[in-house]
Amino acid sequence: MARKWRRRLGEWIAAYVLLSPYLFVFLVFNVFAIAYALYLSFTYFDLFSPPRWIGLGNYLYLLQDRLFLQKAVPNTLKYVAVVVPTQTIISLLLAFALDQEIKFRRFFRTLFYVPSVTSSVVISLIFLWLFKKTGVINQILGLSIDWLNSPVFALPTIMMVNIWSTTGTMMVIFLAGLQDIPVTYYEAAMIDGANRWQMLRHITIPLLRPVIFFVVTMGVIGCFQVFDQIYVMTAGGPLDSTTTIAYLIYKWAFQSTTPFMGRASAVAFVLAAMILVVTVIQRRLIERPTEV
Repeated sequence: MARKWRRRLGEWIAAYVLLSPYLFVFLVFNVFAIAYALYLSFTYFDLFSPPRWIGLGNYLYLLQDRLFLQKAVPNTLKYVAVVVPTQTIISLLLAFALDQEIKFRRFFRTLFYVPSVTSSVVISLIFLWLFKKTGVINQILGLSIDWLNSPVFALPTIMMVNIWSTTGTMMVIFLAGLQDIPVTYYEAAMIDGANRWQMLRHITIPLLRPVIFFVVTMGVIGCFQVFDQIYVMTAGGPLDSTTTIAYLIYKWAFQSTTPFMGRASAVAFVLAAMILVVTVIQRRLIERPTEV
């Protein structure tokens, strides 16, 4: 009995010794960082003096701050509401098309996927040039719109750039899901006289629900956290028309003359709560038990 316990203890020690580098990184840069940020969200901290406990002061401030309530939150919700469904539908249609036996299929798959592996900063800089008032887009369309300096067009322009740059990744995920569906289901349906619409409705979509949930979840998280395109292309302007919650965190933490680290931490946890709520809701709507 003692030998058995010694052997088991040796296995535990060996396992934790091998896991210790990852556990150290996880505990320091995840658990500790999140816990400390949560603590800071209840304090006033400007990086120049020790944190001063103010309780729910930062959260109460958010309930009356115009920039947060009238700009950051609506802009973020509009961004999510437009980009997530659009990129999901387009990527699903592309996956259906490129799952067929067509010429140059591999070429088109690569072509649509290339933007997803390109630096988002590089893409943003390219589109910043394309959408200038004297840029290529206006020259092609014969317009003189200052896209990124217009409160009306700036956010939709960034939405379009994000959809274009992320659709390829979603397409590849959908392709993997489509190719994982057994062909026997479609053969049995054809024998029973089902047409393409019926097979799509009763076989493909139900079996793709876990993939759709994953794609939508990743899209929601990415859109709620959108930052790099906004930072490069508009810096939250004009007139805060492209300021999102993620950009507001950066603005209060690093751009203000006086850093508001506690307030920025509070916004970060509000953002995390919003992502959690939306994810739970979409899981109830999308990922239901599948019957074929």
